[in-house]
Parts: sequence; structure tokens; C-alpha cells
Amino acid sequence: MTPTLYLQRDQPEGVPPLALTGERTLPDVPAENYWFRRHLVVYEWIAARTAGMRVLDMACGEGYGTDVLARTAQSAVGVDANPEAHEHARLRYSRANLRFVRDMVGSFAEEADAVVFLQTIEHIEEPGAVLDHFRSLVARTGTQPRGPGSAVPGTVFVSTPNVLTLAPKGASRSGNPWHVHEYRAEEFAALCREHFASVEIHGLFHARKLRAHELALRAGWDRVHRRLGLTSRFYDWFTPAIASSDFTFRAAHEADLDLALDFVAVCRS
Repeated sequence: MTPTLYLQRDQPEGVPPLALTGERTLPDVPAENYWFRRHLVVYEWIAARTAGMRVLDMACGEGYGTDVLARTAQSAVGVDANPEAHEHARLRYSRANLRFVRDMVGSFAEEADAVVFLQTIEHIEEPGAVLDHFRSLVARTGTQPRGPGSAVPGTVFVSTPNVLTLAPKGASRSGNPWHVHEYRAEEFAALCREHFASVEIHGLFHARKLRAHELALRAGWDRVHRRLGLTSRFYDWFTPAIASSDFTFRAAHEADLDLALDFVAVCRS
């Protein structure tokens, strides 16, 4: 049976839509909205902390996250090796302080105040070498915050999914064919601390609608919607309605990170 191919909807004239392959998430695909919002909220969280900085978005994919970073940054550069993703991003997102470069994340060598590397380290064979490279790109930047709530220039932001909540119950990994290694909280923290002197780990959790949905599932919602024949109608409404506000962040000292959806590391030399 041929798998369903999802293409982005309603792209601007002259912008080729990308296909959803499972390797990266995309905006403008209603069935993918949960994953898109789950990634987008992390970009928004980082953008609030990198205002006025020079920011590199490594493995930027479709480009939506680099565009979010550019809203507050002095400059934002999205780096990705995939030719289709690069061409789409270049045509789709346009700001005076935004550009896209087709290159490998391990070889792109432009200095910056902050490096962003989201939901990609689990795809990397040698993550330590990549983290060392990112550290070198921010090593010679300043040390003073740019404003209230800002990160210190010289910061690397890295996120990855939590294998304990991504994988099916009882499985050691999710089965995603693009993932080389999937991390537990302590593994991810240890990896980052091997390469940076200061590492803060934050967890991403469900909130609002998604938290209510979690509780409904525990109460047996899966049995109810199937028995009543509501599955398609409910999720055709619910999934596109998910917003960034349906996720929340908690620092490691505030929450059990084994229950987190994703981990976000804030790393400094």
C-alpha cells in the first residue's frame, strides 16, 4: 500500500511546497499541526531570549523557525544541506536581517552570538563533534546579556525528544528511521556537559487543550470516540486547533524530566 503523501497547502506563488516525509516537520499541513506547534513553541521561547543577537539556526529545514528568530534577532541565518528545503526557505521567508545558506552544520563556520540546533542531534552519528563546532562559533562573543530575560551571548540552544515519551510503551526507541540515538534526560544532560561548562535543561510539557486531552485519554477517551464513531470528526478539528499556548516549559528543578516531551538545553562555555 502506498503511503499517503502530505504536501504543504497554500504556499505563496512561486514557492514549491515541501512533502512531509517524517524527517522534519512542516507548517501548512493540518495533519502535522501538533508536531509543528511542538517545534514552533521552542523557537518562540528562544527568540524571546536572543533579541538583538546574531543567531545561527542549524539544520533549519523548511525555514519557519529561522524566520521566527529573525523577528527579534539582529540577524538570523538558516543553514541546511537539503537542496529542496533550502530553496523553499529562500523563496518563502524574506526579511532584511534573514538569509539562508545551503551547507553542512559541521562545516558552516560563521561566528554568532547564539546557535540554535533543534530536534536534530538525535540524527547525528558524532554529536560531540557537532557540539564542539557550535561552541567554537560562539566562543569569541561578548558576555553581557542584551536585555531583560535575554540569554548571554555565547549560548548554544539544543533540543531533542525524550525517548521515554516518544517511544511506544515498553519499547527502547521510537522506531523513527532517521534517528541514530534517542535520549533520556540524564544522557542528554551528560552529553551537553561534556562539551560546555554551563548547561541548563528545560522540559517541554503539554498544557491547556493538550493537557486536558492527556487526562481524557487516561479516563478512556480512546474507547469512547471509537465506539461513537467520532474519531475522524474530533481529530480533524482538534489537531489543526493546537496552538503554541498548548505547551509549557519547566526547568529541571521544577519538574520530573522523565515525563517531558522534549528537552531543551541552554549551553554556555
